[in-house]
Amino acid sequence: MTQTANRGQYVAPRPLAGGLVVFAAVMLIIGGILNVFRGIMGIAEDDIFVTTPNYVFEYDVTGWGWIHLILGALAVLAGFSLFKATVWARIAGVGLAGLLLISSFLSLPYYPIWSVVLIALYGFIIWALCVVRREDVT
Repeated sequence: MTQTANRGQYVAPRPLAGGLVVFAAVMLIIGGILNVFRGIMGIAEDDIFVTTPNYVFEYDVTGWGWIHLILGALAVLAGFSLFKATVWARIAGVGLAGLLLISSFLSLPYYPIWSVVLIALYGFIIWALCVVRREDVT
């Protein structure tokens, strides 16, 4: 369906996202869901996480679980909003991926291999959202 402006000018409907934005959206949704599960594990049963005794960052695993749960839920919402190819969704996606990257870094003593995998995943998401040109999305 076409849209018209006040003076009869044709205004094309906003396209859906494509290419790297779709990749980033799907990965942000998957990473967000995984962080929601990670947060639930930290909240429900915090004795399943093994802690290292002499690590610089020491904090309560239940509080850490709430942080992962909230950031993961926001990442899922931002991932779904990326399918509409809006600039604010890309900015929110980069911001949330950065925060999740930092939270994964801080959780290295609890799940080292999984944290490194998520750090790489969030790095790819940030890259994919930052290299998209304006003409590729609009």
